[in-house]
Amino acid sequence: MLHDLLTEIRACALCANELPLGPRPVVQADRTARLLIIGQAPGRKVHESGIPWNDASGDRLRSWLDISPAVFYDPSRIAIVPMGFCYPGVSKSGSGDAPPMKRCAPTWHHRLLASLPEIRLTLLVGSHAQRGYLHGGKRSMTETVKAFDRASAVWALPHPSWRVVAWMRKNPWFVSDVLPTLRRAVASTLDD
Repeated sequence: MLHDLLTEIRACALCANELPLGPRPVVQADRTARLLIIGQAPGRKVHESGIPWNDASGDRLRSWLDISPAVFYDPSRIAIVPMGFCYPGVSKSGSGDAPPMKRCAPTWHHRLLASLPEIRLTLLVGSHAQRGYLHGGKRSMTETVKAFDRASAVWALPHPSWRVVAWMRKNPWFVSDVLPTLRRAVASTLDD
């Protein structure tokens, strides 16, 4: 039962000794969700609030998808499942967050995704999600996003952090070609 699984995930402490702020798994799901967003891991602000994508990256992602916070945070419509459910801390370089904890996805994803039978469209947001789910090749994130089949039920997107602003200037095809098609796919998925 999904409710029991979500309770189990939210109580997870597998990586407690490695997490600088302790465990606080962040996930959103319901059996009726049609859109699945697989991201990287919660940032510090999300860790503090417990609300997925409750930061500037989330604002940008919702803008890309052209959906309101009310729709985005409706688990009956959208499931949000990060590769790592807890804030992993700051990266070793001190620039940005550390990669997601490696135990989360193998421990929880299979069971969780099996409990989401209505998913019609999956968005792999960022390199960690893409590496976790796209098992072929060593393409860069840009190559992966650019080459992705827009008729597919699985899409690759860049992570919408502040760094993506410069990336979008260098890759104007993302705004002109990908975002309009993405918005139509998301609207169609949620309206079905």
